[in-house]
Amino acid sequence: MEKTKKDTTILLKNNERIDDLHRKGYQIIQDPGRFCFGMDAVLLSGFAKVKRGEKVLDLGTGTGIIPILLEAKTNGEHFTGLEVQEESADMASRSVSLNNLEEKISIVTGDIRDASNIFGASSFDVITTNPPYMIGEHGLKNNADAKTIARHEILCTLDDILMQSTRLLKQGGRFYMIHRPFRLAEIFAKMVEYKIEPKRMQLVYPYIDKEPNMVLLEGLKGGKSRITIEKPLIVYEDENVYTQDILDIYEK
Repeated sequence: MEKTKKDTTILLKNNERIDDLHRKGYQIIQDPGRFCFGMDAVLLSGFAKVKRGEKVLDLGTGTGIIPILLEAKTNGEHFTGLEVQEESADMASRSVSLNNLEEKISIVTGDIRDASNIFGASSFDVITTNPPYMIGEHGLKNNADAKTIARHEILCTLDDILMQSTRLLKQGGRFYMIHRPFRLAEIFAKMVEYKIEPKRMQLVYPYIDKEPNMVLLEGLKGGKSRITIEKPLIVYEDENVYTQDILDIYEK
């Protein structure tokens, strides 16, 4: 039986809105003036594998979209989202409350760089992250802007994420990330450096005749050197027309 939704007038603030996730009746609170989730979060939630009874941590959870989607799609025991921006963490917490998921999802306000101190070593079976893609000052306009923080390595770097992930994961734990292909050489080198062995990769192409613009990665803490390359994921078969593979991810 579907859970009764809470009064949205209590949960919403300022210019926020409620969007339907089209899954188990779940909804999410978002503020268009800050940062709304995109396809990358949906693709990551479809790529990540969470087994029954596993505990999952999403680093830089934003409005909590990945924990909510993973709770809907998998049999994981518990999902935690860590977010440094208080406004985003508050929004994520209210989305958890909106969906009556307080027993399955926890939102913690804190810095990724301090994550292992917050949660303790070897606390999770799975880590997911949709991190800032851009390095340093590239294209930077406003350091305080929520969208800029989500897109640029201002508050944490790839090193910070991998260093904390290797501390937080149990031996044999899995790491899932979506990133940009132009940084693949650096990403592979750093994953190996932090003993998170790349095990699975899938390139995402906007169209079949275009260059890939996203890459999905799975790493294994303490794993041996061997990687599987999955078939390319094509987003559009025509303008504004998703391929069946994308529709399957949104629907499964």
